[in-house]
This record gives sequence, C-alpha cells and structure tokens, in this order.
Amino acid sequence: MHSVHLEIFREIQGIGSASGIIYLPNLLYIIGDNSGFLNEYNIKGHKLRKIQILSDDKFHGLENIPKAQKPDFEVLCQYADQFYILGSGSTAKRNSLIEFEPKSGRIMRKDLTDTYRKMKAIANLDDDNLNIEGAVFTGKDWVLFNRGNGSDGKNGTFRISHDDLAEATKIEFKPIRLPNINHVESTFTDAVMVNDAIFFISTAEDTKSTYADGEILGSFIGSIDLKSLTLNFSHRISGSHKFEGISLYQKTSSGVEFLLCEDRDTAELKTVIYKIGLSI
Repeated sequence: MHSVHLEIFREIQGIGSASGIIYLPNLLYIIGDNSGFLNEYNIKGHKLRKIQILSDDKFHGLENIPKAQKPDFEVLCQYADQFYILGSGSTAKRNSLIEFEPKSGRIMRKDLTDTYRKMKAIANLDDDNLNIEGAVFTGKDWVLFNRGNGSDGKNGTFRISHDDLAEATKIEFKPIRLPNINHVESTFTDAVMVNDAIFFISTAEDTKSTYADGEILGSFIGSIDLKSLTLNFSHRISGSHKFEGISLYQKTSSGVEFLLCEDRDTAELKTVIYKIGLSI
C-alpha cells in the first residue's frame, strides 16, 4: 500500500512553463520548455538567477520563445556534478542537448538529431510520435522516456548503452502501459532515479498530438524497475495538475519526498513548486 501527500512548496515569480527540476541543498534548478535560460532559485534568499544556455542569435529574446521556434526543453536530469538538458525531439528544432556544470558554469551544446532519428527507426515512430519528456543517466547508460501522447500512443522507454548520448549506437525500445483516466491513458512527463528504482510522473491529457495541448484529466506518480524497466506501481496524485518535472527532495523514515513542477501552458512567468510525500 502506498499513500501520498501533496502540498505547495514554493511559488516563484519569473519562471514560465516549468518542465524540469533539480533540487540541491538550498537551490532549485528549473528549466522551461520555451526558454533559453536555466533558472537557479536560492530558497533561503528568495533570489532568482537566470543562466543563459542558448545563443540569442536565432531568437528575438530568450524568454517566452514562440511555440513554433521554441527548443522545447522537457528534460533536466543530473549525474554526479553534471546537468543534462534535452529537447523533446517532437520537431526538428527540438533536438538540442545542453550539458551544464553548476560549479564551473561550463556549458556544452550538442545535437541529438542523429540519435533521435535512430530512436524513431528502432521504435517505429514517425516524426509526430517522438516526444522525450524524461531521462535518467547512470554514468554508463541512459533511459529516455517517450511520452505517448501522439496518434500512435506509444509510451515507452529507450535504453541507450552509451555515455555520450549524441554518439549513441546501441538503442532498445520497450513499450509500457500506464494507468488511464476515463479511457485516456496517462503519458510520461518526467522521471528520476533513486537507488535501483526509477520514479516517474505521468499525465492523462485528452489530446492525440505531441504539439497541441489538451484537457488535463489527472496525474500519477509511480515506479519502474531500473533493470527490467517494468512497472512496479502507480498512484493517482491529482485531478487537475499537469506535472512535468520531478526531483528527489529527501528520504524519510517512512518513505521518500519529491519536488514537482507544473506546466500551466500559459505565457505567465510564474511557477508553483509542489512537494509530494510517498510512503512506501
């Protein structure tokens, strides 16, 4: 039996369309899918710092980039002292990988076009059905989560046996069925690794497009075994929120707590961070 408790953790002005989150002691790192900045928020000092991760040569401003041009950064994940920011791959303009070291400030940009092309071929996905929304990195292997909100409805995981995602050659795809609401299957929106388990969030959204938004029916939290990539459990956590980012907050005597960020699909530069306790 699992029980969950959801509450507001912080409200932050200056960040819109939050899609990925990492918690470090006293710091929140948040990425937005329509922004060329990584946001660093000091929890105690209530200060927001914007770290430019894209060149502004191709855009007229890096905040609230129009939908047709946005990089669609849907993934913010961490291994050791390195952050990885991935575009969703849902259009040709959404194939970027940004590697960022918080301590040094070093930024490296890579192109995932070739890797995403291989992934689509292996999973038999056309251009309208690839939509990467979560990733975990073990230091050797990657697991990427495809959000099956396209016409094919292919939720699933890509296991990539290469530390450099841009040079990936060995790729495997495994479909996964997720819980549904009113016959609408929920789809992956993010994931994080805790020990030998992957914890994910998913949302049931009434749409058949990786590009257009639909009615939000509810969200889930669940777990997948890291080795077999099979579903351990899932639990409904909301009937109205579209959670798009998850980060480990802390382990407790009774379970584990995560922080979640929400994409409200508006142009308003405001985000709400939620804390969820999961008793296991």
